[in-house]
Amino acid sequence: MPHFEPFYADKLRGSLGVVDAEAVLDLRSASREQALRSIQDMLERSRFAQSKAVAIRLSPPPEGGGETLFQPVGKALLEAKKRGWIERLQTLPAQDGLGFYVVLAGKPDA
Repeated sequence: MPHFEPFYADKLRGSLGVVDAEAVLDLRSASREQALRSIQDMLERSRFAQSKAVAIRLSPPPEGGGETLFQPVGKALLEAKKRGWIERLQTLPAQDGLGFYVVLAGKPDA
C-alpha cells in the first residue's frame, strides 16, 4: 500500500474542509434563529448564482455538554439537497471543527 502525505490522503478520503471551500459561513456565534436565517438566505441566493463550495462552521458543544446548531442546520441543508439546491453535503473534517462542507448547485442551465 503506498504512503501518502496527510494532505493527499485526506483528499482521497473525501474530507474536504475549510481550506477547500470558496467561501466560509461562520455561524459559531449565531443564535439558532440567526443561523437558520443565514442558511436560508445562502440557499435562496445560490439559486441565482454560479455553483460554489461553502464551509459552514458551527460552535462545538458547550463545556459539560448541551445542544449545538448541528442538527437544525443539518436538517435545513438536507432538505435543500432533496430539492436539488445542494450537489454535495458532508461534515467538515475533525481538524476544522464542527460544521458542514456544501457545494451549492447554483443556477440551473437554461
